[in-house]
Amino acid sequence: MNNTTLDKLQLNDLKELVKIYCVSSLGKELIDNIKPKTSIYSVDTMLKENKEARNILENSNHIPLEGVFNLNNLIDKVKKGIILNPEELMKTEAFLRGCKKIKNFMENMKFYGETLSSYSLNITDLTSIEEEINFCIKANKIDTNASSELKKIRRKIENCESKIKDRLNKFLTSSSNKKYIQEFLISKRDDRYVIPIKASYKHEVNGVVLDTSSKGNTVFIEPDSVSKFSTELISLKAEESIEEYRILSYLTELIFDKIQEIRINTEVIANYDMIFAKAKYSLNHNCIAPNINNHGYIKLVKAKHPLLKGNIVPLDFEIGDKYRSLIITGPNAGGKTVTLKTVGILTLMTQCGFDIPSEEGTSISIFENIFVDIGDNQSIENALSTFSSHIQNIASIINKSNKSTLVLLDEIGSGTEPNEGAALAIAILDELYQMGCITIASTHYGELKKFATMHPDFENTGMMFNKNTLEPLYKLTIGHSQNSNALFISKKMGIRDKVLKKANNYINNKDYEINLIDSSKIRNEEKIDNTIQTYDYEIGDKIRLLDKDDFGIVYTGIDKFNNLQVLYKDKFITVNVKRTKPYLKAKDLYPEGYDLNSLFVSFKDRKLGKDIARGSKNALKKIQKEIKNASH
Repeated sequence: MNNTTLDKLQLNDLKELVKIYCVSSLGKELIDNIKPKTSIYSVDTMLKENKEARNILENSNHIPLEGVFNLNNLIDKVKKGIILNPEELMKTEAFLRGCKKIKNFMENMKFYGETLSSYSLNITDLTSIEEEINFCIKANKIDTNASSELKKIRRKIENCESKIKDRLNKFLTSSSNKKYIQEFLISKRDDRYVIPIKASYKHEVNGVVLDTSSKGNTVFIEPDSVSKFSTELISLKAEESIEEYRILSYLTELIFDKIQEIRINTEVIANYDMIFAKAKYSLNHNCIAPNINNHGYIKLVKAKHPLLKGNIVPLDFEIGDKYRSLIITGPNAGGKTVTLKTVGILTLMTQCGFDIPSEEGTSISIFENIFVDIGDNQSIENALSTFSSHIQNIASIINKSNKSTLVLLDEIGSGTEPNEGAALAIAILDELYQMGCITIASTHYGELKKFATMHPDFENTGMMFNKNTLEPLYKLTIGHSQNSNALFISKKMGIRDKVLKKANNYINNKDYEINLIDSSKIRNEEKIDNTIQTYDYEIGDKIRLLDKDDFGIVYTGIDKFNNLQVLYKDKFITVNVKRTKPYLKAKDLYPEGYDLNSLFVSFKDRKLGKDIARGSKNALKKIQKEIKNASH
């Protein structure tokens, strides 16, 4: 599988969702490194592992994967002869303890997962090393009881430090030294015990100055009375370091002797972490293990794209049995590209050993190659047009394809002159068919629909569309193509019927209906339009407003500036007479004696007038209130 396919179908994004369920970086690294398998046996093995892992998860409260650390760096250190420190040894001990737990757990889960349980036989129980580390290291430090020699040395250190502190305490409590002392406490400098002395008296105290305060007011002196014991303490500390190093070397050597077993343990534990992460993802996303084959048959039952969120319309899809090439038609944003990507990523997921978000009855074919041409790969650097970049990609696909290849082509042949694009698309699809590929292509070209209808191994399918709401339904109708609905949408958006009629006539008959007009007539009309035309407009006349391609009612006649006051959509607007044309006179619109002024009074105002005329108290109160508000 090439990287373009994996990127376009977003396999790495899917892996990130699965990695969330890993306990350690060991499992995450394995998931990162998963590549689609082309062997049906390998894929079948991985899917059976998922099934057993789901079964174990459903029948146990907890998978004991604690202490699963990535020891690869420590293993490399040991192989290079580097001595591990106490913290690293404790990390190793926790890992070995975790190995023992998972080994025992998986052996007890044989009934629920025989294959997964058998993997635990490869885990070596290294309890002896675990116990040695536990005995020698406590709280990330070498324990005093790690060896009799270390215990003996540390006892001497304690005695020596006790003697030093006794003498320093006598120095502090002596009245003769009181004036010299800056602070009455015992301090340490360079792991040696000292007394803070006032700098002005540093020559009055017998001893060695080991440090000075930042301001110079205090010096830290090791009195001569403890120098002998300080020297002895330094020697004992050196002996302690040597013995600690010997203990660490011993423990590291134990690990070195079992380095191969530990490495195998690491691999098995990493594999368990990955498999159980896949199973957890499967359970949490209602996934199933599909049936698999290697003869190009794909059937999706209520399948969903794993990266889509929200209320997703499930996809039913089939190819590879009665037909080997599928042409998808339908409106823009209707789901054609999502369908291609769903088929592609679910196939990749299966070949990577992931369960897929679908329902039982789903079948996935295992392919040697999966190629896609989806999206715009236009290259500015290479000066490639959108069409050129697509054709370059398709040329590469044709050269690399064989009879075990799935090809997904989005808007094939687009980006160039339609007749040439459609012809080229048909030729490409036929070539891929002759090579034995399983091909799914989306298009708007009617010629491809006709070709698929005529070809016995091609089939049409369409994305359904709600003509009432102008919304796609994201459902396929296999066996029936769907129009792009451009004419229907155009009608909804207000395109004139005669324009749509012409377009439909061209689609069906390739008849352009060319009607010539007299250009001299147009020029004469333009000259007339450039002169000020006067009309005998009267109140109530219905006129055409040229700028708005709509109608209004005359409210006042033409003024000295050749402007009219016109009622248009419940508002009075000023319009120049040049931007109008007469339509119907008021006398032809209304009966004789009709009160034309009522045309410009709202229903609310007319009702108020009638209420006043019949003596309505509420109407009178309303008038009084308005007068009162106006006076304020």
